[in-house]
Amino acid sequence: MLRYFITDRQRAGGLEPLIEAIGRNLAAGVDLVQIREKDLSARQLAELLRQVLQLENPSGARILVNGRVDVALACGAHGVHLPADSIPPSRIRVLTPAEFEIGVSCHTVDEVCQAAGEGADFVVFGPVFSPLSKATGLPPRGLELLSEAAHNVRIPVLALGGITAQNAAACVEAGAAGVAGISLFQ
Repeated sequence: MLRYFITDRQRAGGLEPLIEAIGRNLAAGVDLVQIREKDLSARQLAELLRQVLQLENPSGARILVNGRVDVALACGAHGVHLPADSIPPSRIRVLTPAEFEIGVSCHTVDEVCQAAGEGADFVVFGPVFSPLSKATGLPPRGLELLSEAAHNVRIPVLALGGITAQNAAACVEAGAAGVAGISLFQ
C-alpha cells in the first residue's frame, strides 16, 4: 500500500514542526510527500523544499511540489502534483526529466480517466469519506466510486479524504493502490 503524506504547515503549527513531521514520516517509510503550501512565495517554497530534500530519506520517498513545476525543477524535487483543472501532464513532460513524477487530483471517474490518458503517473481520488483536515465543498465519493476509478485505469489511484487507520484497508480492498492524507500522517 502506497502512503502519500500531504503537508499543511498551519495544522502542523508552523514550518519547524512541519519539517519535523516530514522527517518522522520519511523515517517511517512513506512513499510520497507532497509539499502543499500554496500560500508561500516561490522563494519561500524553494527554501522549504531545500530543507525537506536535505532530510534523511532512508526509503527513498519521492518529494513532490503542489502545482509549482518551476519550483520543483529548480530545486530538484522528484515531481509535481497538479489540481484537476491544470494543464495536461503531457504538456509538462516535455519540460521535465523522464523520471519526474506527475500526480493529479481527481474528483470524478471521468477526471481519473482523463488524467491517465494525458500521461499522469498516478492520481489522488477523493474525497472518499468526509475530509478530516479541510472542507472541500464536495460530497464524499465513497468506496464504490473509488473502486470504479481504480479499475478504469492502469495507473495507481490513491484514496484521499477522511482516510484513517481504520478505513485505509477498505480503500485498498476497493482497488486503491494506497492512501493519501494530511491528518493521517501529520
